[in-house]
Amino acid sequence: MSDLVTLDDIRAASKRVSKIAHLTPLIDVSSQAEQRLLLKCESLQPSGAFKIRGAYNMVAQLTDDERRRGVITYSSGNHGQALALAARELGAPAVVVMPKTAARIKVEGARAFGAEVIFEGTTSVDRRLRAEREAAARGLTMVPPFDHSWIIAGQGTAGLEILEQRPDIGAVIVPIGGGGLIAGVAAAIKLSRPDVKVIGVEPEGAAKMKASVDAGHVVTLEKTETIADGLMPVRPGDLTFAHVRQFVDKIVTVTDLQIMDAVLWLFSHAKVVAEPSGAASVAAALTAKPRLPAPVVAVVSGGNIGLDRLEELRKLAH
Repeated sequence: MSDLVTLDDIRAASKRVSKIAHLTPLIDVSSQAEQRLLLKCESLQPSGAFKIRGAYNMVAQLTDDERRRGVITYSSGNHGQALALAARELGAPAVVVMPKTAARIKVEGARAFGAEVIFEGTTSVDRRLRAEREAAARGLTMVPPFDHSWIIAGQGTAGLEILEQRPDIGAVIVPIGGGGLIAGVAAAIKLSRPDVKVIGVEPEGAAKMKASVDAGHVVTLEKTETIADGLMPVRPGDLTFAHVRQFVDKIVTVTDLQIMDAVLWLFSHAKVVAEPSGAASVAAALTAKPRLPAPVVAVVSGGNIGLDRLEELRKLAH
C-alpha cells in the first residue's frame, strides 16, 4: 500500500496542474445513448488528451537543474505532446521518442510545442530503450508515460473533478494503455467514494492489464494489435498494475470494430471528436451487459485524430 498514491498526493497535484489543465466538461449524452451516460471530455485539454495532467505534475516537481538540462520521454504521441507543452511552460528543453508509425497529427503536435522528436521502432519497448540511452548520454531526466507516482497522481486529478461535477455517479469507465489514467482515476474515486464502480477497458488485441490481473502478476504480451494506438503497450507498468489490483472493480475488452463505431457515434451523435484510444470507454459503455450502476461516466481520454483518419475509420467500419 505504501507505494500507492494517496488522496493528498492527488489533491496536491490538482493545485499544480490547475495552472495549465482545463476543467473539462461532463457532457450528458443520455438521450442519444438511451442510457444515463456522461462523457468526461479530456479530449478538450490543451494538448488534446488527459496526459497534460501527469506530465505537468511531474515536470513541475523537478529541480531547477533538472529542468535546465532537459527532459525526455517515449510515447506513441499524446504523452509526448503533453510533455512538450509542460516543458515549454516550465522552461525545460524536451525530447520525445516516438514510434516510426506515430500518427502525423501527434508528431506535428509535439514539434509545435517545441520538442525534438526522435523515431525508434514500433513498440513501447523499442522507444523506451532508445529514450533511456538518450537520457544517459545527454543528462536528461526521464518523464515516463505512466509508471511513476507523480504521473499517476496527476492523472488522478480527472477523477477528483468527476466526483465534484457529479457526486451521484454510479460508475466510471476508463481506457487502459499503460495504466496511468486508470490508476490515478481509480485511486481518486475509491479513496473518496468506495461505492462507485471503476471499470477499465482495453482493446481485445492489446489486453495486457486484463491478462496481468488474471495471472496475478504483470504480464508482457508477445505483441499487440489494435486500431487504438494509445492503448498498445505490450506490458502495463508495475506501479499502475498495483493500483489496478487495489482499486479497479473490473476490466473489460472491446473489439476494434466497436471502437471504430464509438468514434463515429461520438462524432455524429454527441458532436465530440475522439481518437480510437479515447473512444474505447464509450465503446464499452454502449455495449455493456448488464448495465452498470447509473449514471455512468465514460472518460474520453483523447481527441488527436485528423479528418483523413476519421474518413478512413468510416470506410473501415462500413
